[in-house]
Amino acid sequence: MSMNVFQSIIIIIVAIIGTASTRFAAFWIFPESKKPPKIVQYLGSILPYAMSGLLLVYSLKTTNILSGSHGIPEAISLIVVALLHCWRKNMLLSIASGTITYMFLVQCIFV
Repeated sequence: MSMNVFQSIIIIIVAIIGTASTRFAAFWIFPESKKPPKIVQYLGSILPYAMSGLLLVYSLKTTNILSGSHGIPEAISLIVVALLHCWRKNMLLSIASGTITYMFLVQCIFV
């Protein structure tokens, strides 16, 4: 099924509205003047660690230590992430540096 330009533009606009409304919903539901419920505060404190664990399991689930580079790029990237996170305490920096390190290693070193 092919779409014409008008249909493509409509789909893009609907996707933009849907994405923006879900992003701004938290600010509409919990304005600064109103304190969020305890469960939301609890989830806000625990979910970053849960997401880190999820990313760790997802990224290492297919690592085969018996063939190829034996998981060396993954191990080096994991060490970079851990060291940077202990040093700077910045999750975005840690994840980005681990990704960049891993991509560099698998594309330039462990070819």
